[in-house]
Amino acid sequence: TPYCRAVLAIKTPVSVTLARKQVPLDRIVNLVPGSMLTFDAHCDEPLTLEAGGKPIATGETVKIGDKFGLRIREILGGQEED
Repeated sequence: TPYCRAVLAIKTPVSVTLARKQVPLDRIVNLVPGSMLTFDAHCDEPLTLEAGGKPIATGETVKIGDKFGLRIREILGGQEED
Protein backbone atom coordinates (compact mmCIF):
# COMPACT_ATOMS: atom_id res chain seq x y z
CA THR A 1 0.00 0.00 0.00
CA PRO A 2 1.14 3.62 -0.43
CA TYR A 3 1.16 4.06 3.35
CA CYS A 4 3.62 1.16 3.82
CA ARG A 5 5.90 2.52 1.10
CA ALA A 6 5.82 5.96 2.75
CA VAL A 7 6.72 4.50 6.15
CA LEU A 8 9.56 2.43 4.69
CA ALA A 9 10.95 5.56 3.00
CA ILE A 10 11.50 7.28 6.36
CA LYS A 11 15.20 7.71 7.07
CA THR A 12 16.66 6.70 10.43
CA PRO A 13 20.17 7.36 11.74
CA VAL A 14 22.51 4.38 11.59
CA SER A 15 25.91 4.04 13.22
CA VAL A 16 28.66 1.46 13.50
CA THR A 17 30.09 0.96 16.98
CA LEU A 18 33.56 -0.45 17.53
CA ALA A 19 33.47 -0.62 21.35
CA ARG A 20 31.85 0.95 24.40
CA LYS A 21 32.98 1.61 27.93
CA GLN A 22 32.15 3.81 30.86
CA VAL A 23 34.76 6.25 32.10
CA PRO A 24 34.71 8.92 34.79
CA LEU A 25 33.53 12.30 33.55
CA ASP A 26 36.79 13.94 34.66
CA ARG A 27 38.62 11.69 32.18
CA ILE A 28 36.39 12.95 29.37
CA VAL A 29 36.68 16.66 30.20
CA ASN A 30 40.47 16.31 30.37
CA LEU A 31 40.80 14.85 26.85
CA VAL A 32 43.15 16.75 24.56
CA PRO A 33 44.42 16.00 21.04
CA GLY A 34 46.74 13.01 21.34
CA SER A 35 44.95 11.52 24.37
CA MET A 36 44.43 7.76 24.25
CA LEU A 37 41.45 5.74 25.45
CA THR A 38 41.83 1.98 25.58
CA PHE A 39 38.93 -0.43 25.23
CA ASP A 40 38.58 -4.06 26.26
CA ALA A 41 37.34 -5.14 22.82
CA HIS A 42 39.86 -7.04 20.69
CA CYS A 43 40.58 -5.44 17.32
CA ASP A 44 39.21 -8.53 15.51
CA GLU A 45 35.81 -8.48 17.27
CA PRO A 46 32.79 -7.70 15.10
CA LEU A 47 31.39 -4.19 14.91
CA THR A 48 27.78 -3.45 15.89
CA LEU A 49 25.35 -1.80 13.49
CA GLU A 50 22.76 0.33 15.26
CA ALA A 51 19.61 1.89 13.80
CA GLY A 52 17.65 4.38 15.83
CA GLY A 53 19.99 3.71 18.77
CA LYS A 54 19.22 -0.02 18.84
CA PRO A 55 21.70 -2.77 17.88
CA ILE A 56 20.38 -4.63 14.84
CA ALA A 57 23.35 -6.50 13.36
CA THR A 58 27.05 -7.28 13.67
CA GLY A 59 29.64 -7.38 10.95
CA GLU A 60 33.16 -6.69 9.82
CA THR A 61 34.75 -3.74 8.11
CA VAL A 62 35.44 -3.90 4.41
CA LYS A 63 37.26 -1.42 2.22
CA ILE A 64 35.23 -0.09 -0.71
CA GLY A 65 37.44 2.15 -2.79
CA ASP A 66 38.68 4.88 -0.46
CA LYS A 67 35.75 4.39 1.95
CA PHE A 68 34.78 1.68 4.39
CA GLY A 69 31.66 -0.39 4.69
CA LEU A 70 30.22 -3.05 6.96
CA ARG A 71 29.71 -6.62 5.78
CA ILE A 72 26.78 -7.98 7.80
CA ARG A 73 27.55 -11.31 9.47
CA GLU A 74 24.63 -11.66 11.89
CA ILE A 75 21.21 -10.08 12.31
CA LEU A 76 20.43 -9.63 15.98
CA GLY A 77 17.04 -10.72 17.32
CA GLY A 78 15.31 -7.80 18.98
CA GLN A 79 12.97 -7.93 21.93
CA GLU A 80 9.74 -5.98 21.61
CA GLU A 81 9.35 -3.30 24.29
CA ASP A 82 5.96 -2.99 25.97
